[in-house]
This record gives sequence, structure tokens and C-alpha cells, in this order.
Amino acid sequence: MPTTTTHDVVTELLTRIGEGDPARIAELYAEDCDWKLSWPEAEHGRAATPWIRHRSTRADAAAHYRELATHHVPEAMDTRIERVLVDGDDAVVLGEIRQTARSTGVAYRARFALHLTVGHGLVTRHHVYEDSLAVAKAFGGERAL
Repeated sequence: MPTTTTHDVVTELLTRIGEGDPARIAELYAEDCDWKLSWPEAEHGRAATPWIRHRSTRADAAAHYRELATHHVPEAMDTRIERVLVDGDDAVVLGEIRQTARSTGVAYRARFALHLTVGHGLVTRHHVYEDSLAVAKAFGGERAL
């Protein structure tokens, strides 16, 4: 991918995430990337949410999007982007995800902030801060809406 602006990369990333092709999404990540998700592992085990874990490679990014799709009902998925803020190589995406847990059938909404850093036209940092309690409740079978 040719060198491009942070805004361009983030816009393309969000478009590809919306299209749902994990391989095409992963193309926008650097071979080595800093990927973290805000998740209280001590309080909520990962057995029901295996896609929620730290990652470090482009292949891990593709795996994340495949696992995310496997554990949710695709027809019930919606993401609302409220704002994209860009400052140099960094961007913050604010919004809300609306998903349905495949294992329980419980729908949930979770507000999120996604901090991305772009270098040489690729995402080098992907840090997600989300309403992990809403996700944990849905996968535990508890209605969270």
C-alpha cells in the first residue's frame, strides 16, 4: 500500500471491517503490530470470548476478525461510528457496536474507543477500550440492553 494519510488508512480500515473480509482487513495492519483490548481477564474468563485477547501480528489481526464473526450473528451486527479524531499518526474512533452473541442469542450494545496508530500506510497500534461488562453479560446469557 502506498504511503497515505492516517485519515485515509483509518477510513479504509473501517470500510473493510464493514465489508467483513478478515484477509482484506488484515492487509492494512503492519506485519508486527501492538494490539490490545481492554478486558478484565481476572473477573471475566475468556472461554466464552476467545477473540478478546492481545495480538501482535497481521495474521493475528485476520484471526481476530474470523473469530469475532464466528461468535456473533452476522445479520444482527451493526457498528455506529460517531467520530474519528486524527492527530498526526494517531487516530481515535468513537462509536457503539451492536451485536448478538451466537452462543446465547443475547443482543448487546457496547460503546467503544479505538486508538489506532498508522506508520508507513499501515496500522501499527490497535488498542480497544469497550464496555466489556455488556459483552460478558451477553455471552453469559444475561440481557444487557
